Amino acid sequence: MQTKRIERLNQLIKEEISRVLQRELKDPRLGFVTVTDVGVSKDLRVAKVYVSILGSEEQWKASLAGLESAKGFIHHWLRQHLSLRVTPSLVFRPDRSMAHAAHIQELLAELRSEEAPPSGEA
Repeated sequence: MQTKRIERLNQLIKEEISRVLQRELKDPRLGFVTVTDVGVSKDLRVAKVYVSILGSEEQWKASLAGLESAKGFIHHWLRQHLSLRVTPSLVFRPDRSMAHAAHIQELLAELRSEEAPPSGEA
C-alpha cells in the first residue's frame, strides 16, 4: 500500500513532467505524449513514468527514444523545481491501455453496426 506522501509525490512528478513535455521540450520525435501515471519506489530513488503516445508503432518508438534522450533534462528540471532530498531516476514505460481501449471501442462499434437491422426493415 502506498503512503499519502508517495501518492502526493507521484502526482507532483506527473504534473511537472507533463509541464516539461508541453512547454520546455521541442523534440519533434515526442509528438502527442501523455503522462498517464507515475510510480515512485519506496526508497524514492526510482520513478516509473507511464506514457501514452498517440500514433503508429513507429511514432511510439520515436517518442520513447525522444523521452530517453531528454531524460537528463527532465531529471534536472525536477531537481530544480521540486524540493526533494533525492530526485528519483526516471524510467519511461509505455502505457498502451488507452490504445487498447480505443481498439475495443472500434470492435464494439463494428459489432453494433453488423447487428443493426438494415434501415427500412422492421
